[in-house]
Amino acid sequence: MKGIFFAITAGLFIAMQQVFNTRLGERIGFWETNTFVHGSGFVFSLILLMIAGTGSFSKIVETNKLYLLGGMLGVIIVFSAMTAVSNLGATYSVAILLVTQLIAATVIDSLGLFGSPIIGFDITKLLGIIIMIAGIIVFKLKG
Repeated sequence: MKGIFFAITAGLFIAMQQVFNTRLGERIGFWETNTFVHGSGFVFSLILLMIAGTGSFSKIVETNKLYLLGGMLGVIIVFSAMTAVSNLGATYSVAILLVTQLIAATVIDSLGLFGSPIIGFDITKLLGIIIMIAGIIVFKLKG
């Protein structure tokens, strides 16, 4: 139940963030917005670290260096989402983003990439993806 709650929360905030970032970007510029978003996120994260942090940065040297790319991926994600919302609107952009995320996560789980446990792929997962893609096509049809 806890996982479902946080997944719903993330989905809600991702949709809101995309629209907020796009509107801010229209006023101050894409890269200025991206810098502000990540800068303010860093400050907020630092505050939460000081309040609730329990880990250790010293263990970062033991970590696979590929996993350190999260911040750079975040910059690409914010820029790409802002550009998508500007060109397609929030609903269509989020729908495409979610299906793409689902496909990428399915590949990661099915192959056990990046240290993830292998989770089998079967026809029901394929059908689910096809139905979601069909849903996007139907949603976008103009009547």
